[in-house]
Order: sequence, then C-alpha cells, then structure tokens
Amino acid sequence: MWSSRVEQAPAKPVEMSSADLVMKSLESARLEAQIARDWDAYQKKPKRKFLGARTQEYRFARYAEDWRHKVEKVGNLNYPEEAKREKIYGSLQLTVIIKADGSIRSIEVTRPSGQKVLDEAAVRIVRLAAPYAPFPEDIRRDTDELGIVRTWSFTRADELGTSASE
Repeated sequence: MWSSRVEQAPAKPVEMSSADLVMKSLESARLEAQIARDWDAYQKKPKRKFLGARTQEYRFARYAEDWRHKVEKVGNLNYPEEAKREKIYGSLQLTVIIKADGSIRSIEVTRPSGQKVLDEAAVRIVRLAAPYAPFPEDIRRDTDELGIVRTWSFTRADELGTSASE
C-alpha cells in the first residue's frame, strides 16, 4: 500500500556561536520587557464611554441629562455679550471628557460653528460649570471617563440650548 504521508528529513541543527546566543538572549529579554511595559500601559489606560444621541442605558442617560441641565443653566447665565450685541447665532458640536471625580479631562470643538466667539463661549461655559458631579457607583465600577458629545445652539432669543449629537 502506498502511503500519502511524506517523510521529511530531520531538520539540520543550526549552529550558533556563543556570541550569537548571547545576542539572541538579550534581544529576547528586550522584547519581553517591551511587551510587559506595553501591557502595563494598556492596563492603566482609562476605560472610556462616549455618550451620544442613542445613549439609552439609564445610568449614563441620567448622568448626561443632569450634566446638560447644569451646562444650559450656566450657559444662559453667561451667554456671550458679544454674541448678543452683534446678533451672532449658530450651532457647534463639543466633545467633553469628564473624569470619574467630575473634573474635566478635555474639551474639543468637534464641529465648529464658524463663529469664533460662539466656539470659545461654549468651551468657557463648560469650564465655568465644572466641576460636575462625581460618577455614581454604578458608572464608576466600569468607567473611568465619560465622553459627552452635544450640539450647542446659540439662538436668536439669546439662549443656549444643547441636544444630543449623532
């Protein structure tokens, strides 16, 4: 009977000098150390959750709604005078990253209004309204930072309104 199995010759051992072995060992140790550093860095990265228009999970939706209410209240009390005076209106989109203790990690204008005064006012309002409430325990247990993405509208009635962004 014919066998379909093909016999392979044993692999010829590769001869290495002691210097080559030392170099391979050092390279291996260096790579292991780099992998360990990368793993540690990855483990220390904050667990982030972004909240957009479709956020329905109650624990996040409640926090985002409380945040919106505070920002709009502070925004209407601190509506930009230049925008009122010059009758400047428009909308922009902001992404605000909030840390678990309620402090701000970052603020980014992700879609500008085309009006520098409005973009700067929105960022200023977020800073004025801070700090925000610390995350409740049900959020804190698996989230280190929340990203809230909102569309801001500075209206003809000289009022600030925000809405969830897609």
